[in-house]
Amino acid sequence: MELRIAGTVNDSIVDGPGIRFTIFTQGCPHHCDGCHNPDTHDFSGGKIIDTDELLEKIRSNPLLDGVTFSGGEPFCQAEALAHLGKQIRAMGLNVITYTGYTFEKLWAERETNHWNDLLEVTDFLIDGPFILAQKDWNIRFRGSSNQRYLDCQESLRTGTAIECEP
Repeated sequence: MELRIAGTVNDSIVDGPGIRFTIFTQGCPHHCDGCHNPDTHDFSGGKIIDTDELLEKIRSNPLLDGVTFSGGEPFCQAEALAHLGKQIRAMGLNVITYTGYTFEKLWAERETNHWNDLLEVTDFLIDGPFILAQKDWNIRFRGSSNQRYLDCQESLRTGTAIECEP
């Protein structure tokens, strides 16, 4: 399955706990002021890659604790990421997904655009747009204080955003 990406990082320590393989998706509708990755906004930018190629890169790193889907906006390519996420979780790795959407929006519209498929393979969801006025260097793995670190599976079970510690 094809995925449009801006790039990858093979051994990130800033995109979630532990050592992570991070995939930066290409394309974002949010255009947050002060975005950390503005080059990922253009939906026609980046490059097309097959998810099997990404999976091989992930398999080749025995030090990984998990994989992070960042962006851009991962939920704009939810079907391909859900497909990849199933295989990642079958390898025993966890999945973190960053999104500019809130859990509440994703939950309300989960039956469209394969959003539910991506939520189902996401262990931890970091939700909400980046808000420059709420930028905070003291919170782990988030850029602004409005963003939440959620236990995605528990949130899906309850239908309510359940925060947890990274």
